[in-house]
Amino acid sequence: MSTEPINQNPTESIKTIIASNIIELRRAHNMTQLDLAEKLNYTDKAISKWERGESLPDITVLKTIADIFGVTVDYLLQSSHEVVEEKADPREEELSRARAKRARGFITGMSVLLVWLAATVLFIILDMIPLDIYGHWLVFLSAIPVSCIVWLVLNSIWFDRRRNYLIISLLMWSALALSYLIVLCYAQYHIWQVFLMGIPGQAIIIMWSNINRGKNKIKNAISKP
Repeated sequence: MSTEPINQNPTESIKTIIASNIIELRRAHNMTQLDLAEKLNYTDKAISKWERGESLPDITVLKTIADIFGVTVDYLLQSSHEVVEEKADPREEELSRARAKRARGFITGMSVLLVWLAATVLFIILDMIPLDIYGHWLVFLSAIPVSCIVWLVLNSIWFDRRRNYLIISLLMWSALALSYLIVLCYAQYHIWQVFLMGIPGQAIIIMWSNINRGKNKIKNAISKP
């Protein structure tokens, strides 16, 4: 008389089902393990254990996971169902990205303008002081490298970092020009030699950009199947 094999460890089967459902739902919602962990106030290591079937979240955590993904707890316990992926309208996503880009550009422009506003206020104050202050117009020239620094920081955070090499070049040459004019105004001495430092400096910037461009090409080649 033959008998069918009996599943002697149903807990392992439940772990596998829950693990598979969490992975599918997380990926369908474009979330990483760290993203889900932050929403649950757990570590990403705990999420990894759940998805590998090494442990089970308790019932309250399962309810929270179900709420996050817009499903029921029964959904997480079922092995056969259709995973409904919530796909946003591509046009809405494109519009959202465009709005975010415009907002970041606006903030960058406003930040640079604030530098020039501060330079203008300082110029007016120096101009109103009843002292013979020569060369206070240099505050406007000083605003150029300061603006480049602000632009460099925000561009590194929000925009294409390849543009940083151009910004760094502008920063270097404007700083050299400012140094030259300060010495010229207050010491009446032409230190044109200061611009010679810009030649190796520009060469270093160009070489640095080429090295990083080569690294990016190698990474892209490796990442392609």
